[in-house]
Amino acid sequence: MKTPTILAVDDSTIIHQLIKRALEPEYSVLVTDSPVDALSMLFHNSIAVVLLDVTMPGISGLEFCRTIRNLPQFQQLPVVMVTSRDTSFDRVQGHLAGATEYLTKPFDAEQLRQVVRKFTVSSTV
Repeated sequence: MKTPTILAVDDSTIIHQLIKRALEPEYSVLVTDSPVDALSMLFHNSIAVVLLDVTMPGISGLEFCRTIRNLPQFQQLPVVMVTSRDTSFDRVQGHLAGATEYLTKPFDAEQLRQVVRKFTVSSTV
């Protein structure tokens, strides 16, 4: 059985390492700090879940999420906002942009695994 691929989009290399440490080897993890590169990765890889930071230079995670939600092939793709923005307004904005789930930093590795597993188990059954 093929290992599900997770795409982490965050401008922090520390977060990249934390996500990889939490999810590998159960998942294949691709990381990028660029929403533009992330879009290219989405088109060229079979991505099971996107982990997306809200606050990034240039294109925000909210804008990126809205962009991929407008593309028919990615409308059902699970997008998990992984962000330090934790107000109820931030959560509403995330869901309005199309986020499937909202996880706040600093996250617990097990919590991240549970959220990702929720979306990858259902897709492989």
